[in-house]
Amino acid sequence: MEIPPNKSGPSLAALHKAIAELSTEVIAVQEVDYNLPRSGTSNQISEIANAISATDWAFAPSIIGTPGEKWHKLSKSEPKLVTNNSSEQLVGSYGIGIASTIKVLRWHRLELGNSPVGMPLVVPTESETSSRPKIRAIYVHDEPRLAIAATLENGFTIVNTHLSFVPGVNLTQLKKLKRWALEIGKESKTKVLLVGDLNLPKNLPIALSSWRSLVTKNTYPSWGAKIQFDYILSNQLNTNEFRPITFAPSGISDHLPIGIETLN
Repeated sequence: MEIPPNKSGPSLAALHKAIAELSTEVIAVQEVDYNLPRSGTSNQISEIANAISATDWAFAPSIIGTPGEKWHKLSKSEPKLVTNNSSEQLVGSYGIGIASTIKVLRWHRLELGNSPVGMPLVVPTESETSSRPKIRAIYVHDEPRLAIAATLENGFTIVNTHLSFVPGVNLTQLKKLKRWALEIGKESKTKVLLVGDLNLPKNLPIALSSWRSLVTKNTYPSWGAKIQFDYILSNQLNTNEFRPITFAPSGISDHLPIGIETLN
């Protein structure tokens, strides 16, 4: 699920309400702000954690600064992960996060790099006269991509990512990510769920692999979804071990949320 800001800054009340209505134990989000002026200098993943009464959360910055404006890659001295137990300080940043009501035993981070070239993208912008956003095309530089994983005490590891929008680069990143996820699962003896915005259309994330998509649903754009970019992948869960969950548009994202409920 992606949490983009609006030009006046997101409403924390709207964020809390939308997240609370999902009634989830674990949530993975992308395009999250941490102490950025455009989102009211809030720690969005901490606010999301509060909305679901999560005991643990982590924010992984992909860049320092604001995407599309002024930003730079993380330096060696800047923390790569901020959690509810962190004492480290981080300046305004943008990245991905996980919040969990289930105890997190260990956090992990993987660097996935970025495409050296950007692409023109069709993106939604706010409309002052309609509830449907306007569409415009802009050239976008690709920022550094990463993944974070939370190994939970219930026997699962949740891996969250937001892959590159550049074709080919995202497939290479996903291949690396799958290997990493399985290594964590083997080491921790947990079942792995790989979730997030993979920027790949249907079937590509699972083609020629042992992985399966647990939710088949168009997710973008939220006001009339025509393509699936967001996934929950597994190579271990059987159909009798989970059920997909259908959510209504959250009202705070241009992507539709997706989820599953484990049955065992």
